[in-house]
Amino acid sequence: MTQSSNSTPTVGFVSLGCPKAGSDAELILTRLRSEGYEISGSYQGSDLVIVNTCGFIDAAVEESLSAIGEALAENGRVIVTGCLGAKKDSSGHGIVESVHPKVLAVTGPHATEEVMDAVHAHLPKPHDPFIDLLPPQGVRLTPDHFAYLKISEGCNHRCSFCIIPSLRGDLVSRPIGEVMREAEALVDSGVKEILVISQDTSAYGVDVKYRTGFWGGRPVKTKFYDLCNALGELGVWIRLHYVYPYPNVDEVLPLMADGKILPYLDVPFQHANPRILKAMKRPGDAENTLARIRRWRDAVPDLTIRSTFIAGFPGETEEDFEELLGWLSEAQLDRVGCFAYSPVEGAAANALPGLPPEEIREDRKIRLMEHQEDISTQRLERLLDREITVLVDDVDEEGAVARSMGDAPEIDGLVLIPDGEGLEVGEFAKVRVVDVDVHDLYAVPVES
Repeated sequence: MTQSSNSTPTVGFVSLGCPKAGSDAELILTRLRSEGYEISGSYQGSDLVIVNTCGFIDAAVEESLSAIGEALAENGRVIVTGCLGAKKDSSGHGIVESVHPKVLAVTGPHATEEVMDAVHAHLPKPHDPFIDLLPPQGVRLTPDHFAYLKISEGCNHRCSFCIIPSLRGDLVSRPIGEVMREAEALVDSGVKEILVISQDTSAYGVDVKYRTGFWGGRPVKTKFYDLCNALGELGVWIRLHYVYPYPNVDEVLPLMADGKILPYLDVPFQHANPRILKAMKRPGDAENTLARIRRWRDAVPDLTIRSTFIAGFPGETEEDFEELLGWLSEAQLDRVGCFAYSPVEGAAANALPGLPPEEIREDRKIRLMEHQEDISTQRLERLLDREITVLVDDVDEEGAVARSMGDAPEIDGLVLIPDGEGLEVGEFAKVRVVDVDVHDLYAVPVES
């Protein structure tokens, strides 16, 4: 396919994977638009296609390779970026290049400059970027009213089931002034909810020894608490994701109690059995974790805690799994996700003995989610007959779909408002909860 001399160069874009990959995609899209390229969600009419991949688990690798193959078949000119681009096979060759040798270029994650170099090589810039008009908040993949804010790249942990450090490197925190300026631009553009993401949010600033930066003419430390405190001044919902359970997490609870940031913590506990946690190279004191959860809830009674777990990790016995179920009953977490353990090429856990058969791993995942259903329902029932604030995501003739302070987009529940056709997308509303199910709330608008 050749570029028409009379048309604006057009780049098709396919983005897969987690919000962190989505944040990388937004940086690339912003650069493309700032340089005058048109962006398309279609293969047809695009001069080339960028595929932003995920490579964390085998299913994600297969999905990414399939997407690359489809782009090659439909368009023929493909640049690959993202985590899969950094993965090698057992012989040391790039997986993407081995499977799809006709791609134009391959880069790893957070590689905006390398991607743009490849675009320039195969589709020259249309004009001088200094005369292009671009919104200050850049190009985003999310709706206008919420946005992800990535505060760092990489991770210093070496969890045995994870290959993120080999793909994205050690922790690199963004300067706090830069983060806050981006957050301000998002709020100025109309964003009502900022979701803070990274590989390890509560480690923010460790790599730079909590260096002092500047925002709004005043000094602010590059530190988890200081960042949360500053974000809390922006007057929008601030939601914390991927929070490793360090002691410093306790410091932000008063900010939640005071309403500066949302009473919501996404903490990936992964398991409860000390031996399994040690094999995972995760913190191993489950009893201490239960005590901390109790202290968190004492400080912030309406705190929502979301977590993820792995069922069927190598060496996990039926007794270990039953211990995890018992721990969940004690912990009373609000939102839970579970993955059946899947060997990831390059992960240290692959060498561990005692991998349960696949059918047992899948069965344990199902049992865990069924066990959690009653707990999640009971947690939601606390909200019955209460008035709560929601952020409206969608409105049609059947009513409105919104989210509460306890609901992150795409991964948590919804607030369904059958009589909410008069509400506005992207605005806050007061509703009264009238019913619940396992995941969702049902509510009616409260007259202002």
